[in-house]
Amino acid sequence: MSFNQFTNLDFIDLRDQIKDYLRANSNFTDFDYEGSNFSILIDTLAYNSYITAYNTNMAVNESFIDSATLRENVVSLARNIGYVPRSRTSATANISFTVDLNDYIAEVGLVNIPKLVKLKAGLVAKGTVTNGDYIFSVPDDVAVNVGGDGIARFTNIPISEGTLLTKTFTVDDSQKDAKYVLPNANIDTSSIRVTVTSPLGTSEIYNRYDNIFDVEQ
Repeated sequence: MSFNQFTNLDFIDLRDQIKDYLRANSNFTDFDYEGSNFSILIDTLAYNSYITAYNTNMAVNESFIDSATLRENVVSLARNIGYVPRSRTSATANISFTVDLNDYIAEVGLVNIPKLVKLKAGLVAKGTVTNGDYIFSVPDDVAVNVGGDGIARFTNIPISEGTLLTKTFTVDDSQKDAKYVLPNANIDTSSIRVTVTSPLGTSEIYNRYDNIFDVEQ
């Protein structure tokens, strides 16, 4: 006779189905399934079937975006329909400040006033509160002209919370499907800058597009 199909994930029901199957066999018709060591084997089979059925059910659920619960699976499935999942978002602000070069010019003894003052990309501000420190950075260099009064005025400079990090990958042409994973799980994806440098030293900046109609060849 064919074996009964398990249609229930409950451990008790699985065990009862195994007993019913054994009772249908003439060799085990009058067997005592409760008071013998044979019950341990039945429990083991039921437990194994229960775990296998549960794992199979969860694995199948993770294959569909409607029922997936693990974020990496949801992200993988969303990628197939062209959706870019949202990442953590950095707090932003615009700051304005001035740099007075008059004391520096007098100290160094410069004859001519510098024409430009450059604010380097990276850490620009640090705030301290009860729960800890908050670091703000600028993603790009910012240069402003120095006025005739020896003062450089930075106006509405955008800054973002976080630390500016750089990660370099070496591309191997033999690996066509290679993935380059950024090690920072808390990264703000909107702030990612990708620069590709050729062996000849030339560089090209790649930008992310949210709309395929904006993509240029």
